This record gives sequence, structure tokens and C-alpha cells, in this order.
Amino acid sequence: MPFSAQISGVQSHVRQGMLFQAAEARKHRPANRSSKNTKQEETKKKQVPRRRPLMAKPVDDVYLTWHYERPSYEVEKAVGMLKKFQELDFTYPKQFVYINVFLDMALQKKKKVEPFTSTVLLPHRFSDQTNKVLVFTENEQEAEIARENGAAVVGGVELIKWILEDEIQVDSYIAVPEIMPKLIPLRSKLKQKYPNTKRNSLGHDIPKMLQFYRDGLGYAVQDECVIKTRIARLDMPTEQIIANLKTVINDICTFKPLTYGPFVKSLVIRSSTSEGLLLHLGGLLPQVEKVEEKEGAEGDEEKRIPESAST
Repeated sequence: MPFSAQISGVQSHVRQGMLFQAAEARKHRPANRSSKNTKQEETKKKQVPRRRPLMAKPVDDVYLTWHYERPSYEVEKAVGMLKKFQELDFTYPKQFVYINVFLDMALQKKKKVEPFTSTVLLPHRFSDQTNKVLVFTENEQEAEIARENGAAVVGGVELIKWILEDEIQVDSYIAVPEIMPKLIPLRSKLKQKYPNTKRNSLGHDIPKMLQFYRDGLGYAVQDECVIKTRIARLDMPTEQIIANLKTVINDICTFKPLTYGPFVKSLVIRSSTSEGLLLHLGGLLPQVEKVEEKEGAEGDEEKRIPESAST
């Protein structure tokens, strides 16, 4: 056999071998895919191990906190614990006491309470500092009364430009009714601080409005459903700290009718240097029965809903 014929036979043999290997590979490929799919299905079918239920109360002084439910305390005990923490840690005795209030903003269907701001007069003052209040009036006699009662800024429409350009910044704004049509350009700028009769920031009793906003505690909803504010100093008597706390909670609850259920979901109290203590809500929230007794009268708990609820 000629040499060229031998080479041609070898090439043909090699070609046939390569085709055979490719065919064999195609035969096994679907089987590999199906096995992978089977393994994935088996993995999905495997149940995720359930987390152990939290235990109610530790029996030791040293324990893993994530194995137990967060303890809640009566308000009297919690305040006493904060005072004890301060003594043991040798921290500043006149530090502030704070609360974090977590709210249920839902109303009905898709409606909810919109984030709001408010001011409340506490029964026991805890700071010598007063808030800066601006008074809108074009009456010189009213302007003089405002200055005598501690207004930080007094004026008329000439203040609009400075407020829009952030040249004037105060904590609160009050006004007399006569000037309100001229203040419309400030509505979007001041938002919830815009003078309003429901917020006691619009009227003719300038001394009363000034006292309320200069001495009152202002707070606002943050992150859609949380209120963080200070309410007292730690060296105040426990009764005064609790009285201030209840005053703030009662004011917060006026922004949602009690018929929709509790507005406050949880409440945490702390000092400037301590951990937060979860409070037991019993005795701190307004009761629904009070609403039922006043069903025929004007309900204070509904007075702010029209401007705060939205779809």
C-alpha cells in the first residue's frame, strides 16, 4: 500500500474517533443537567431549621441576651434603675432623661397618620433655656407686647424674604390673624410650623402664645414612626419625671383616635449614659373607655386628624 494511502487511513480513523467522543459527550450532557436540577430541588426541599423560641426570663446573672425576650419594667422601677446606674457609674447626676416612642401610624385601609410635630407644656420644667419664637404682626402696639414677653424676632412681611433665604431661624412662629393672607409664600417653607389655630400659634393673645412656645417642649416624628425627645433631668424626683413622661404620651396620643387601637406600640426610657429600658405600657396610655363616655361630645382626640391623615 502506498505511503500516502496509509496516512489517509490514519486521518480517517482519528476523525471517526473524535466524532464518536463528541456523540458520547452529547449523550451524557442531559443526564448531568438533570442530576444538577435534581440536587437543586432536593436542596430547596430541605427545611430551614426553625429558630429556638425565646425564653421568658434568665435564671442567671450572665446570659446570652438574644436567647431571651427583652424585659419590660414598670415606669417607677425603670426610673429607679436609671438613678442606680448613675450612682454605680459615677456619671453626671443632672444628665437628661430621654424617651423613644414607637408608633403605629396605621388608620384604616390604606390611610395613615402623617408624621407630625407638636409642642407641649410640661408640669415640671427641667431646663433654664427657652425656645426662640418669631411673632408676625404689623401692629406696633402688638409688636411692643411681643418684645416685652420675650419674642426673639418681631415683624411683618419684611421678614418673609429673610426666612425663605434661611437668614432667620427660630424654633417656632406665631402670628395674629390679620397678617395671615400675606404669609402664604411661607406655607411650604414652614410646613408644620406655619401658624395655625389648632397648634395654638395663631391668635390675638400674644403673651399666652409666647409663653406656650418659649417654655414648651417641642418634638417631631422621625423615620416615619419614632419620636425621640428628652423629658426631664435624672436628679429630679421620680414623681416629676413620670408626670412629664405621661404628659408627653398623652399629647402624642391626641394625633390618632383611640378607637383605632393603641397609638404607642412600645416605649423606651434612658438617660444620657445608660442603656434603654423597655417600659410596660399599662397605666401610661389613655383608655378607650374615656372615648366611649364622650361619644356625644366634641372629641379632643379627633381634632387633629383631618390635617394629619392621608391616603
